[in-house]
This record gives sequence, structure tokens and C-alpha cells, in this order.
Amino acid sequence: MSTTRFLTGITPSGTPHLGNYAGSIRPSVAASRRSDVQSFYFLADYHALIKCEDPVRIQRSTLEIAASWLAAGLDPEQVTFYRQSDIPEIPELNWLLSCVTGKGLLNRAHAYKAAQDKNAEAGREQDDGVTAGLFMYPVLMGADILMFKAHQVPVGRDQIQHIEMARDMASSFNHLYGEHFVLPEAAIDDHVATLPGLDGRKMSKSYDNTIPLFTPREQLRKLIGGILTDSRAPGEPKETEGSALFQIYQAFASEEETAALRKAYAEGIAWGDAKQLLFERIDREIAPLRERYDDLMAHPERVEQILQAGAVRAREIATPFMRTLRTAVGLRSLAQGVAATKATKASKAALPSFKQYREADGKFYFKFVAADGRLLLQSTGFDAPKEAGQAIARLQQQGLDAVAGHLAPVAGVAAQDVAAALQALADAAAA
Repeated sequence: MSTTRFLTGITPSGTPHLGNYAGSIRPSVAASRRSDVQSFYFLADYHALIKCEDPVRIQRSTLEIAASWLAAGLDPEQVTFYRQSDIPEIPELNWLLSCVTGKGLLNRAHAYKAAQDKNAEAGREQDDGVTAGLFMYPVLMGADILMFKAHQVPVGRDQIQHIEMARDMASSFNHLYGEHFVLPEAAIDDHVATLPGLDGRKMSKSYDNTIPLFTPREQLRKLIGGILTDSRAPGEPKETEGSALFQIYQAFASEEETAALRKAYAEGIAWGDAKQLLFERIDREIAPLRERYDDLMAHPERVEQILQAGAVRAREIATPFMRTLRTAVGLRSLAQGVAATKATKASKAALPSFKQYREADGKFYFKFVAADGRLLLQSTGFDAPKEAGQAIARLQQQGLDAVAGHLAPVAGVAAQDVAAALQALADAAAA
């Protein structure tokens, strides 16, 4: 069974809340236990510097988030769990990618455009308050992903653009210097829970409506008691649709428990009783994790030790890969001389490659060419370059059957020739 690499980054800029747990932490921990998945989890503290200028808060949040993931069951022996700033190869890769990434691509980044729109609405100069860090954010994210050759990156739909930009950077680098990077794909799960906050809006630090994940038991009871409800009295039937209380309960309860509360709503349960049920259900799941969390928070040196061990594991991959990339772009010992340059060019030429292009009909195509220039595969037309790129990714990960409907026949080419070329490309990328 082939192994898929998943990579998830968490920015330490606040205290984890129930929405983070239900929407990210819990499903990610469950996914990390799959035997066919190799998981990378990192604390994106470089990214936090873009959003937060309070060093005490960043340090505290880093500890809180690391402790939260560990308390929730993330096993540092089974995954690679590290702090971004402990991997010096990442900012170095960030620079290499900056040198192959067009400014026009970064101009279209959602976060940058949102900042410009906000300035326009306020009548300010369009780049007022925009730092180079904010503008270059997608490149650093690309370095995070490409450094570990991640196949899948779990993100929300608002983050898909960053994965597409990482693919563009990887393609540009591969085109110039040979096939070094895996083209990542966004992993979207539309079934992940999005919890409402105390006021009914999405639970978010921005709205100050969150329930901290590991808040003390009595504080949890108090916060749940403050969840906004309507004015219907005990005995009056209540609607589950639009009820923040019911939605939060559903994210923690079994199907049977959820059905029982839905019936109680129809029978007119008092809001106070419903809130007590919610408190008991959440506390039953969180209490054992809270005990572990409190212990980790009391012993930050243990968390630090875990992160340092994770950094060692991460650098076992990053250091040799960065060495390869430095050689590829020409940052190499002068003692290697011209022979090394010729050898690098020869090795690049010795690999099969994918070529994407646009024809006069307006459609986008790709072809797969052997090391000797022989055509192995020819695609049919796609409406967008993204679709062609996604087809190439499926072909590389799943084989010919995954894109059979998008291939035009090529005379004289055997399936085993194509399979061997794909394997050669995969071996070179993994090296």
C-alpha cells in the first residue's frame, strides 16, 4: 500500500477553542492514526509574526497549541511534530522559491487583496500597513509544504488558493532545475464541523465568542450558560435549526444522543436543562484531555523536548533535500567544477517529464515525454490549466486508470513503458 504524506500547519496566535477541536484537532488526530498516511504537523510560528507583534503571546500560544494537540492524542512517535522556526531549511527554501515566483501571482493572493480592499474603503493608500511578510506569506507557506513533499494538505475552501500557488512555485522550479518537488493537492472535507460561538456566529477569536478548549470545568459551565438562545419558555417546542446550542451538542454527541435532544427540543425542554446536557456531554469528552493538558502546561520543558525531537526527525528529511536543491540551483562548492554542472544537466536530461501547454483551440494539454524525447502520453484538451495539472497529479499518484478518459492514443507505446517512466520520475522525486 502506498503512503500518502499529509501536512498540517497551526499558527500560534491565540488559545485553542472548541471550534478548533471539532473542526481541526480531533479529525486530524484521527487521520494521523491511519497506516497508509505519513503525517507532518507543525507550529507555524514564523507565520504568527505576520499577525501578532506580542512575543509573550506568541510563546504562550505556541505552548498552548502544542499541549492541546498532544493532550488530544497526537502521538509524536507516529507523526513528525515540529516547530517551524526549528527548521532553518524552510526560510532558505522560502528564498529559493521567491526567486522563481512572479510578483503578479502574489498580487492575486486573497490576504493581500483583502488588505488593499480594506485600505480602499477607508480612503488610505492601497499598501498602507501591508508588510513584506504579508505579501510574501504564500511563498513561506509554499516552502512549508514543498520541503516535505506533501501530497495532501487539509485546508478550508478559503485556503485552496495557497495550495494552487504552491503548485505553481513547484512547477516553475521543476521546469528550471529538474523534477524536485511533488505537486501538492488540497484535501477538502466538507463534513468537518464548523461550530457557532456564544453569540450564534462562527466561533472565532475575531468575534470574541469562543469557548476555550481546556477552560476549567466551572468556567466551561458558565460559558455554556451564556450561549445565546431565544425567548421560548419551558414547555414550548423549540427549533433545532439555527440553534447554536444544538449545533455544538451535535458535534460532540452520538447519533442516538443527538436524536434524543432533537426530541427533547420538540417536547419543549427548558433552555437551562439543554445547556446542562451540553455541558455534561462536552465535559465527558474533554475532562480526561484537560488533565493531560494541565500537566503539559505545568511542565513546558516536556513539550519543548517533544518539539526538539520532532525537529530532528523533520531535519533528517529537510537537510539532505536542501543540499540537493542548493546543488540544483548552483549554490555548490567551487571544487566541484564544471564536471558537476555537466553531471547535473545530464541527470536532469535523463528523466522523463511532463509538459503543459495551450493550443490554438484555447484548450490546455499535457504530454509525458521519455528521457530520450519519445512521446509516451498525450492528453485530450482541458478547459483550464488547473484541470490539466490535477490530471497529472492523479496520474502520478494513482496510475493510468485514473485519467484513462483524458488520454489520446499514442501508437507504439506499451503500458509498461509508461509505468517505468512514471516510476523513474517518482524515484527521482523521493531521492
